[in-house]
Amino acid sequence: MTFVEKVCVLGAGSTKYGKLAESIADITTQASVLAIENAGIDPKEIKASYISNVFGVADKQVHLGPVLMSRLGIPDKPSLTIESACGSGSVSFREAYANVAAGFYDCLVVTGVEKVTHTGTEWTTTYFAYCSDFFYEGQAGASFPGLFASMARAYLTEFGATEEDFARVAVKNHDNGFLNPKAHMQKKITIDDVMKSPVVASPLKLYDCCPFSDGASSVILCSEKFAKEHGGDYIEVIGSGRGGSPAALQGREQMTTIPSTKIAAADAYKMAGITAKDIDFAEVHDCFTIAEIVDTEDLGFFEKGKGVQAVREGRTNLNSDISINPSGGLKSKGHPIGATGVGQVVEVFDQLTGRAGARTVKDAKIGLTHNFGATGASCAVHIFQSV
Repeated sequence: MTFVEKVCVLGAGSTKYGKLAESIADITTQASVLAIENAGIDPKEIKASYISNVFGVADKQVHLGPVLMSRLGIPDKPSLTIESACGSGSVSFREAYANVAAGFYDCLVVTGVEKVTHTGTEWTTTYFAYCSDFFYEGQAGASFPGLFASMARAYLTEFGATEEDFARVAVKNHDNGFLNPKAHMQKKITIDDVMKSPVVASPLKLYDCCPFSDGASSVILCSEKFAKEHGGDYIEVIGSGRGGSPAALQGREQMTTIPSTKIAAADAYKMAGITAKDIDFAEVHDCFTIAEIVDTEDLGFFEKGKGVQAVREGRTNLNSDISINPSGGLKSKGHPIGATGVGQVVEVFDQLTGRAGARTVKDAKIGLTHNFGATGASCAVHIFQSV
């Protein structure tokens, strides 16, 4: 695959994740302005925007792109809103990346956002269910906790894992999130806390599940020439891949792997000219604790069935063999659906430009983001390198 331009991330910004009082339009603007200021550019230098959002209707605002561009004082610039369930952020990033790489634009803003907590648990859960293969799954009562519980049960059976192993993932991510001032759940927990928390869908308990979150994250994507001309810190995008899986779990050959992850990762590694062994840290889609374990195997960090052993041995902890979810991940940082994939890029930018503070991955040069929609029906993987 040959592109015209090298693509860089020049700036990044994010609101706090959690239960926010501001409107969806306000938090979209806040995150975008933070990224613009971080990049040290004038909004008029932005040629277009990509917005990732799933449930704007829940806060009475869809078609967010023109609203953002108007607030930035550039209403004549085009925008596009992209929905790909929980993977919307990475898909928007991918489309923006392709447009810069192809030479269509030299500077874009990519902002992901969600505002759902005000709707209450019943409605929020219902909205989430619409992202499944609703006729076969959601409409029949299969919620996402139930679907991932099916994956968890299959993993326990196939690989001899324990529920305490899943709990270790939650504890690790809460440890990391405790160091992240913008995390939804800045709270340390223990294995015992996880095991004693209410059962949501056996074997998954409350602390095996990520929270519903509000929040917005934004990055400035640009050509290498643009980045160099502006003189600020930037990182290079060296790999990008997308993949798909059967929409419903029943259509898959295995319950303990996500095909879209393997496809997207293979494409991203090939483009970057590296292997999984070259990755220093990764932000992966840990909507449930079982998801992180499966992700790390499908991304090639560990052999199938060995991801759980790596968790037991602490090999995915901060500054271990490979730091997984130094931000706290969806589990602790939070999961504002449309913002999640972009927020992962914000974390990579902060890590590779020395802005991550107490959760810094030491001597990191290459970071990876992995973000999927639903139970992995769609997926995008991106690889970044410090310059």
